[in-house]
Amino acid sequence: MGHLFLTEEHNIFRKSLRKFLDKEAYPFYDQWEKERMIPRSFWEKLGEQGFLCPDIDEQYGGSGVDWGFAAVINEELERVGSGLVGVGLHNDIVVPYITAYGTEEQKQRWLPKCATGEIITAIAMTEPGTGSDLASIKTTAILNGDHYILKGQKTFITNGIQSDLIIVACKTDPNAVPKHKGVSLIAVERDTPGFSRGRKLDKVGLHCQDTAELIFEDCRVPKENLIGAEGKGFTYLMEKLQQERLVVAIAAQVAAEDMLEMTLDYVKSREAFGKPIGKFQNTQFKIAEMATEIEMGRAFLDQLIASHIAGEDIVTKVSMAKWKLTEMAREVAAQCMQLHGGYGYMEEYKIARRYRDIPVASIYAGTNEIMKTIIAKNLGL
Repeated sequence: MGHLFLTEEHNIFRKSLRKFLDKEAYPFYDQWEKERMIPRSFWEKLGEQGFLCPDIDEQYGGSGVDWGFAAVINEELERVGSGLVGVGLHNDIVVPYITAYGTEEQKQRWLPKCATGEIITAIAMTEPGTGSDLASIKTTAILNGDHYILKGQKTFITNGIQSDLIIVACKTDPNAVPKHKGVSLIAVERDTPGFSRGRKLDKVGLHCQDTAELIFEDCRVPKENLIGAEGKGFTYLMEKLQQERLVVAIAAQVAAEDMLEMTLDYVKSREAFGKPIGKFQNTQFKIAEMATEIEMGRAFLDQLIASHIAGEDIVTKVSMAKWKLTEMAREVAAQCMQLHGGYGYMEEYKIARRYRDIPVASIYAGTNEIMKTIIAKNLGL
């Protein structure tokens, strides 16, 4: 089906991006998975071609285009592999905090390099003892003269190893009541004294995506690196989570579409008992069920992307999409692996990688249980 939000410009852009990825990503993706890292040179090539932060203003190195271009980028990167999720995080989750709440000086200092790939960004919310309960984070940043003294640890940080600029959620007022009013956002640059990276985390899936622990030991951050106002960090995080969860929903939907496509090809060519396994009724029913779920998911998702581009508040529906589409993708992964039989368990088949990569989507950007809590609350329960 045609995407509701796409114009001819978006379609031309997609063709250009696909051509780029055919040359610069698909041939190397398996190698990146083995090396457990996407090279910085790929980020720089994305920047050269205008595929990083296209929606930021032209004066800061972007193209000033609508968010439909970002949706296209997220879709095409997911088709290559879920390990490219760090690019979407950079474009659509971290950089928007700077464009929305940063000072003019911060924008001029960081945004042009974010658009070229010279700066890779990350956001540090999760801590070893704190996940979904952001108001209870323990990392502190106490103002001392011209610097904040940042103390604490973060974990599960996407782009954690390669990042040059990390937006850290911390407590500038540890005694604030209610707790969330003490949360602020502070940008920490790569070589800041007192900042170090812990181990690169070894994950079940998303192997080429670098995820790390971050450590702040009396880390001295210039007070000019505060993003927005002190004590407003929790509000900023909540305002931007709609887009973050929409990015996750897009990835889940595309992954499901990709898995169905590869499985359709497989069941048409793989034979058992003298005929293609796609001729067996059980296979046909499984494929029909998945195709229906995926088609319905796409219709719902496209509606949400169009609404988001129009600036509408769709937090409840995005929460629905995030949990429903990530659960659907996980079910599709299991069904498609089953239909591949023993070959589905072999690393040489892409379905095996999809099966590993998909489950975490129901955990990050707010667990699906949190999504259901948000939905229930917004329904008046």
